Amino acid sequence: CETLGSFSLSIILPLFLITVLQKGLKENFADAQVSVVDCPDLTKEPFNFPAKGICGKPRIADVGGVPYLIPVVQKEKVYDLNTVAKDIELPGAFILGAGAASSKVLGVNAEFIPIVQTKSEKKPAVNGSYIAQINPADKGCLLEKYSSKYTDCEFGLLANLYASEGQPGKVIEVKANGRTGELNFVTCLRQTLEKHYGEKPVGMGGTFIIQKGKAKIHIMPPEFSACPLNTDEDVNNWLKFFEMKAPLICQPVIVSRDPGFDLRVEHTHCFSHHGEGGHYHQDTSPDSVQYLGYFQPAELLFRIDRPQETHLVGRD
Repeated sequence: CETLGSFSLSIILPLFLITVLQKGLKENFADAQVSVVDCPDLTKEPFNFPAKGICGKPRIADVGGVPYLIPVVQKEKVYDLNTVAKDIELPGAFILGAGAASSKVLGVNAEFIPIVQTKSEKKPAVNGSYIAQINPADKGCLLEKYSSKYTDCEFGLLANLYASEGQPGKVIEVKANGRTGELNFVTCLRQTLEKHYGEKPVGMGGTFIIQKGKAKIHIMPPEFSACPLNTDEDVNNWLKFFEMKAPLICQPVIVSRDPGFDLRVEHTHCFSHHGEGGHYHQDTSPDSVQYLGYFQPAELLFRIDRPQETHLVGRD
């Protein structure tokens, strides 16, 4: 990688986050409950992850960035999750998050939903990732298990990743039903942390399920834009938006505020077992929506291959 920086995040024990998060969520949802629980076995339904939990040396990595995608794509920006695990000093890490697929591998542009137990000295990598792309047949969503076609652990351009040893342990369980405010679930969590902790950056990652309702999801087109995308309006006109139905299993990565690393402070991708997935924006059924999430505060933040020329376009 061209650049690699690390930063110690404010270490907040899960127990201390309960009151903070519950207060913030209740300003945006009709009902919210936050507690510390044993992490459910994530190898079971509906997750089917290759690791049992999200505990053990939790850390966040922000790799590449939106400036490698827009205004004009830089296709040469390709990364490997096994290499990232070593870069963040956790070889064999279990990684969740949101990113872009490698067009070098796929031949097209697509959303990447990374779910990977990276390789270690004793075990090969187990890739449970998904890719969401535009179906050439009907222009709808085509969601596929990455390992059904590919054997690598590559991705391209950008990714926001939560990594841990994949161990069981205590996690923050968040339940939120009936959205009454304007903020989406992830933004509500992040802004709550930023409001309470101020200049002390707090990072979290994990997984949550949209159990009921529908959500606004985007998928990038298979072809990169031939014209430069210079504004958020340009980007939104280029992206393909869908309304997708629950249950959706989501992988959020959250940093309460950027400590000067040119971060994407929140990024969430999702998949399902009914063929839908992509980049989460917001639920579209506020009265009926139900969220159930499991989160873990991160101890370290790593910034890998930070773009030298940057902007704030397209970071929603």
